[in-house]
Amino acid sequence: MIKVNLSNALLKEDLSNYKDQVATLHNVLKDKTGAGNDFLGWMDWPVDYDKEELERIISVAAKIREEVDVLLVCGIGGSYLGARAAIEAINGLFPTNKVQIIYVGNTFSSNYISQVIEYIKDKEFAINCISKSGTTTETSIAFRIFKEIAEERYGKEKARERIIATTDKEKGALKTLATNMGYETFVIPDDIGGRYSVLTAVGLFPIAVAGIDVRAMLQGAADARAKYDDPDLMTNECYQYATARHILAKQGYKAEMFVTYELQLAMVAEWWKQLFGESEGKENKGTLPTSGTFSTDLHSLGQFIQEGSKVLYETVLRIEKPQSDLEIPSDPDNLDNLNYLAGKTVDYVNKKACEGTIDAHTNVGGVPNIVIDLEKMDAYGFGYMVFFFEKACALSVYMLGVNPFNQPGVEVYKKNMFKLLGKPGA
Repeated sequence: MIKVNLSNALLKEDLSNYKDQVATLHNVLKDKTGAGNDFLGWMDWPVDYDKEELERIISVAAKIREEVDVLLVCGIGGSYLGARAAIEAINGLFPTNKVQIIYVGNTFSSNYISQVIEYIKDKEFAINCISKSGTTTETSIAFRIFKEIAEERYGKEKARERIIATTDKEKGALKTLATNMGYETFVIPDDIGGRYSVLTAVGLFPIAVAGIDVRAMLQGAADARAKYDDPDLMTNECYQYATARHILAKQGYKAEMFVTYELQLAMVAEWWKQLFGESEGKENKGTLPTSGTFSTDLHSLGQFIQEGSKVLYETVLRIEKPQSDLEIPSDPDNLDNLNYLAGKTVDYVNKKACEGTIDAHTNVGGVPNIVIDLEKMDAYGFGYMVFFFEKACALSVYMLGVNPFNQPGVEVYKKNMFKLLGKPGA
């Protein structure tokens, strides 16, 4: 499903220099002996997931699809990015499935929240609130607002049937509320952090509501798990990507630009940025994760990438088989001089733009390019890709010498904000 091409990565070291280190860290991951090892549940999840819960997810999702026009996914960070990445990558930006997925609880913007309230005023809606603690501020504010709207519109009993809580199995504010109110509840596993949680109920429920085959998604992840359970760097392409990142960081590159050539993959890039940024950016270490959607962003960022300061390298995700394609027509007047493309497909042009850009950035601009080819972006392919990046991230961050699974730095702004808001005890 995935091929990694390092021929344009401009590496100044041979991968084989890291064979022993990678083999050691492979065992650290597998034996769960490294820092943050209590958050390694994602490694076995594709085969050890709760089978009963998955069937319940599929059943409840089918019921919701029959009853509502809109599902409000209420969460922030890993509580929504993975689901949104999957839904947009697979269904596109203008999906034809019945239920529209709208994301709330990911901002303090009163403008955005007000617009969503106005938009759903004549639509049937349900809420999926996703929070392990139930006290995440952005999510909790939005949930209060939309829960009140649901209860006023439907009454408490009917609203209860349209609120689904994805939260801790036993404790926390949201779990307590869900138990008291009788909400349908799905579990966020204790040993899987938010940015690694897309293949749990956190992501699978909204993905299932969007009509996507979540069984196939988990199968893709399971097959990737088997594929990359290999300590040999020279045959494990997941580890080759991780090691190339490590080498390029040592070469002085401060940023990695994740590049796609499909507009509907923009949220995959956002998910990837959280995965690597929150895992790696600690102890004054780490590579800044950034992203671009080409060819669109070549008309804004292309000049800097080509001739600007050499602070970044690119990781290009290419999709081999498009979900759909179009043939370029002939025009008798040919005023735009495009008849040389007549009969060719738009995806053909897109791929040639990609090839030309890699050549220009690497061989003229001196910008390293790692190229990752994914055969197809469907449910299976998405699950496969998720596991590839999750494992590559874990290994890459262990190579850097920090804990891949905590995020102590995100608490600093929260403490300041709570103090300014006058939160009791802050």
